[in-house]
Amino acid sequence: MDIPVLHRLALNESPYPPLPSVREAMHRAVAQAHRYPQFHPDDLTERIAAWCQVTPDRVAVGSGSVGVALQLLRAVVRPGDTVAYAWRTFDAYPLLATMVGAQPVPVPLTPEGHQDLGALLAALDHRTRVVVLCNPHNPTGSLVTADALSAFLRQVPRHVTVLLDEAYVEFARHTDLPGTPALLDAHPNLLVLRTFSKAYGLAALRVGYGLGAPGLVERIRRQQLPFGINAVATAAVKASLRAESELRLRVDTVVAERERLRRELVSLGWRVGPSHANSVWLATPDPVDEGAAALTEAGVTARHYPGEGLRLTVGDRNANDTVLTALAELPAHEGASRM
Repeated sequence: MDIPVLHRLALNESPYPPLPSVREAMHRAVAQAHRYPQFHPDDLTERIAAWCQVTPDRVAVGSGSVGVALQLLRAVVRPGDTVAYAWRTFDAYPLLATMVGAQPVPVPLTPEGHQDLGALLAALDHRTRVVVLCNPHNPTGSLVTADALSAFLRQVPRHVTVLLDEAYVEFARHTDLPGTPALLDAHPNLLVLRTFSKAYGLAALRVGYGLGAPGLVERIRRQQLPFGINAVATAAVKASLRAESELRLRVDTVVAERERLRRELVSLGWRVGPSHANSVWLATPDPVDEGAAALTEAGVTARHYPGEGLRLTVGDRNANDTVLTALAELPAHEGASRM
């Protein structure tokens, strides 16, 4: 007998539906569904640029952040080139590299779940066209600080484009976060990737954007699919930006629940490091495989990497309490020290 899914905590989705004002904007746009959207998303590009306080020629919009990432790879990668990234990471990156004929070069994370910047630099050679950093990192939630990122960017060869994936940046509360505008001015080979899927809760509508130097953005835009951003998604993003203060309160609630979930898991004996995303990361040698089974039995879906780790999206309080109850039944790793 199949166990019903009560809580979906596998894809780092927002636990909240769109705000009422956003739903109203979407509804109005649906009434015009017989009309094409803009050939290229110029209006949305200008709105995002104003919101980010950059000029429109620094913004590329695509079908989710993964769509912008694909546009970038198509723009700069030739068959036989390589794309380097920390592993484990967002599952799409090796797939995207293969799609454009590149060879994926995975670089192991540190034992603590951080991206190994030194090892990533060592993996770059004359064939490398793109190196990917996720900040905060997916799936571990770890953070690259401003100083570490600046030092890394200074050492990356100019022929390598740095794809800085900031899909979860709204959930980071670290005082040493990198400042995007200064980075863009100093590094024309940098593209900062962001999305409206996570903090803004518009995952189904598929809108992401990249910030970069005008020359790089122009190359990325050449890969833009005509009519590629639909009118309902455009209306939802614009309405979300107008409701930013309300959405910030939602993000603050998720962050507070993330910290509560981590504290409670640690008190149960799980070794859970700090997270700067909307998830927490449980790793071996703690019993992550048994944990995944217990969560499934409790009606919770989580992102399970067998023999490696378990990424738990932060849900609403009820979902998080269900997680804690399920995992409380498991013994902590005997050699673990409480964090």
